[in-house]
Amino acid sequence: MLDAFAAIGSRRSVRGFLDTPVPEADIRRILTVASRAPSATNTQPWHVHVLTGAARQALSDEILAAHDRHETVAPEYQYYPLAWRSPYLDRRRKVGFDLYGHMQIARGDKAAMHAAHARNFSFFGAPVGMIFTIDRDMGLGAYLDLGMFMENIMVAARALGLDTCPQAAFASHHAIIRRRLALPDEAVVMCGMSLGHADPAVPANALKTEREPVEQFATFVRE
Repeated sequence: MLDAFAAIGSRRSVRGFLDTPVPEADIRRILTVASRAPSATNTQPWHVHVLTGAARQALSDEILAAHDRHETVAPEYQYYPLAWRSPYLDRRRKVGFDLYGHMQIARGDKAAMHAAHARNFSFFGAPVGMIFTIDRDMGLGAYLDLGMFMENIMVAARALGLDTCPQAAFASHHAIIRRRLALPDEAVVMCGMSLGHADPAVPANALKTEREPVEQFATFVRE
């Protein structure tokens, strides 16, 4: 197993997986340790639907069909800013250009971009797909709690030699997900996640994103 620093440092968003099965015992082990994530007054507001086999495939097939028809709905929450600005727009553009460069997708090739985006909904070929929800009446703090829970999942997966990709794209198909998973009305579909063994032959997996140095995002107050 990787130690904490190695697991965190090697975490990345993998966009191509082998079909190697992940034992349910390993999934349960990951979720058990991830549930130690902090939450306000121990509310533990997260819920995760773990999809494998025919259930995963059925959800993927229905969303992919809707994607091909260009049928999406607005997510139930605001993920991205209403207006982009520097430096966030610069970082967003760079990772997009770098990713498409690895995938050999030319700028303006909308058909190829559409096909690349579609791979989200097959969980990038991973044998395990997850859908995360929180209750609609929870406050914004629950979003933070869910994020910490998801990060724990991704780090724990790395410790076991597995990889993941968190996917906000699923929020634009919450109507299909709600019906397919029989979600109650109070459940908000936040995002999905792929889990499995990375396929080193997939060009997108060669992407290594950059991070700002500590001096750019941290302020040390000493006096």
